[in-house]
Amino acid sequence: MATKRDYYEILGVSKTASKDEIKSSYRKLAKKYHPDNKETGDETKFKEVQEAYDILYDDQKRSAYDQFGHAAFEQTGGGPAGGNPFGGFSGFSGEDINLGDIFSQFFGGGRSSSRRQTGPIRGDDVLMRLRVDFMDVVNGKDEEIQFDFDDDCPHCHGSGAESPSDIKTCSTCHGRGSVTRQTRSLFGTVNTETVCPDCGGSGKTISKKCSVCGGSGTKRIKKTTKIHIPVGINNGQQIRLQGMGGAGKNGGEHGDLYVEINVKEHPYFKRERNDIHLEVPLDFVDAILGTKIEVPTVYGEMIVTVPEGTQPGQVLRLKGQGIKDLRTGKPGDQYIHLDIKGPTSLTKKQKEALQAYKDVSKDSDSLFEKFKKKFKK
Repeated sequence: MATKRDYYEILGVSKTASKDEIKSSYRKLAKKYHPDNKETGDETKFKEVQEAYDILYDDQKRSAYDQFGHAAFEQTGGGPAGGNPFGGFSGFSGEDINLGDIFSQFFGGGRSSSRRQTGPIRGDDVLMRLRVDFMDVVNGKDEEIQFDFDDDCPHCHGSGAESPSDIKTCSTCHGRGSVTRQTRSLFGTVNTETVCPDCGGSGKTISKKCSVCGGSGTKRIKKTTKIHIPVGINNGQQIRLQGMGGAGKNGGEHGDLYVEINVKEHPYFKRERNDIHLEVPLDFVDAILGTKIEVPTVYGEMIVTVPEGTQPGQVLRLKGQGIKDLRTGKPGDQYIHLDIKGPTSLTKKQKEALQAYKDVSKDSDSLFEKFKKKFKK
């Protein structure tokens, strides 16, 4: 069975994204992958985007996903058809979580599973931002990054104890990691399991803490690694580095490091999706007579023909000269916006040449005369 992609990754948003950011990203992607879109339509990706939005835009479903991942919505054979009565929390198995865990999500209390508390706990995900040049996303680049990383303490190897003999079974909970408290209510006696206050849920206590890490089990270091900036990545998208996040507890694995890419603006090239827009000044004489100009593209210079009679604001398209798509590799286009300029001062010879042109054209009405005649009709 194929592993399902992370919903945040599908929408290209961070785990701290607001509902407005989630909605904005969904609208862009839904428009892009809608099957009716002949250029970029993709029914599979469209359904994937829709599913991610349905989960992340709903506060309860998002909360469940953040804690339990895709397992929170997987269907099991023993449950009632159509899910369960807890607002979309379908697919929980008794082995992983009991009713007390579900109630605690809503009411902050109830019976909790001691097995989950004493077992390994995955570390937190960490977010960092990396600022890259515009051309790095055009050509791709390997970038070296440095970040803080909580590695296992070299002395205690993550146990937090000075020696293995200093690790004892908790005398309060007897290794269960939780304690049971009885309270009386209108419904009778209620047993409530809470995390053991002495061992914090680990089921073990340390008589002598590690002299190097002070019992934390970790040592913060400066870690350096290489990250690949893929061609076509957009501003705000993230790259996931598995196992590079916060340290886990009770032998749990590290979380992930998410590197958010911030792209510097280019002084001339402007990106819109995968297309490039460039404004190019052009003398009015060249626009009238037509010419060939050498235009910069993100891949180098390119000779472009400007047809005679080109008008102000006219746009020329250079097919395939845009940025390559992050997933398909298909390039966008570059659009040349011609900014036709007229002279602000003329020499004597220039005036004579223009006057000669006007004299030759005197038999036909000027554009202004044609404009005036429309009001006389």
